[in-house]
Amino acid sequence: MRPSPAYRELDVLRAEYAEKGPAIRRRLAEFRTVGRRPDRELFEELCFCLLAVQTKARASDAAVRDLADAGLLWSGDAEAVARSLRRRIRFHNQKAAFLVAARERFFGGPRPLLREALDAVPVPSAARGWLVAEVDGLGFKEASHFLRNIGRGDGLAILDRHILRNLLRHGVLRRTPSSLTPRRYLEIEVTMRRFSEAVGIGMEELDLVFWSRATGEIFK
Repeated sequence: MRPSPAYRELDVLRAEYAEKGPAIRRRLAEFRTVGRRPDRELFEELCFCLLAVQTKARASDAAVRDLADAGLLWSGDAEAVARSLRRRIRFHNQKAAFLVAARERFFGGPRPLLREALDAVPVPSAARGWLVAEVDGLGFKEASHFLRNIGRGDGLAILDRHILRNLLRHGVLRRTPSSLTPRRYLEIEVTMRRFSEAVGIGMEELDLVFWSRATGEIFK
């Protein structure tokens, strides 16, 4: 890769981080709390990340709540899940199939396996690779998102259009990529990590600063 141009608007970024930092750190502490909860709550977070592809985070979160309240998250077949998702979620049929397959993968036997499986792969990058291989519907972005939301995503980038747009704004990237192959994803992640170190803002914190610019809130 060619060297990046000089970083830009660092004073703006640092001032924004100084303002939002306490709320961001509280949110990250909440994510770590989620990571200590039972398997079923970890699975709810996994479902959120499956549904959030090309769908707003608030809508995805509400859809998971709807499924749980209706008893479909744990017992609904793909058709019933898809009917519940239709109102809020894009590509609801495909995502319903992914959700049910993940449920069977981790809860189809005599005991839940999600936490046990994650504990067996404690290094975040390795855990992400394992999730991408094991869970249909999870790419690098979605797996990174899930791990961050359960307090296991240290050093991982969640590269969506909002993050890429901000990396371009600050001179971290010369241009936004037309597509993100796994190789290109990892290259940009390394570049973002260098920027994170240069400005003294952790990767997870930087992600939430950028996300709050787009959404007006610090959510997940």
